[in-house]
Amino acid sequence: MNSGEPGYAGDLDPAEAMERLKREPGTQLVDVRTQAEWDAVGVPDLGGIGKAPIFIEWGVVPDFLGDLGKALAERGLGTDVPLLFLCRSGNRSGQAARAATAAGFPQSFNVIEGYEGAPGASEKLGRPVGWKARKLPWTRR
Repeated sequence: MNSGEPGYAGDLDPAEAMERLKREPGTQLVDVRTQAEWDAVGVPDLGGIGKAPIFIEWGVVPDFLGDLGKALAERGLGTDVPLLFLCRSGNRSGQAARAATAAGFPQSFNVIEGYEGAPGASEKLGRPVGWKARKLPWTRR
């Protein structure tokens, strides 16, 4: 785990995120992509560890910049719950981790690389990046 940017608890790569989800029963994965993204490329499958991701469309365009703290609370998440935010590339989820921290959820982490990785990231880094490319469990929604 990296030390993180100011404004949220830190960064985890997808494999670290999955390990933390396995190890810590209360930890939640929050997927902040859009319905279209979930439908087109799939979603993390946490059924093997007895969990399900929380899906909140957030941070894409002004319509999706709602009150993230309220959306988390509406899903029954307390401010003491570790939250691992996931998006397509790791950018939007970093913004979500900052927004959640500002809303009183101090254990907010960014899953760097995201679900698919930034365009061209695998070629630049010389290794597969993103939840799906790292062959972590996923499914079609």
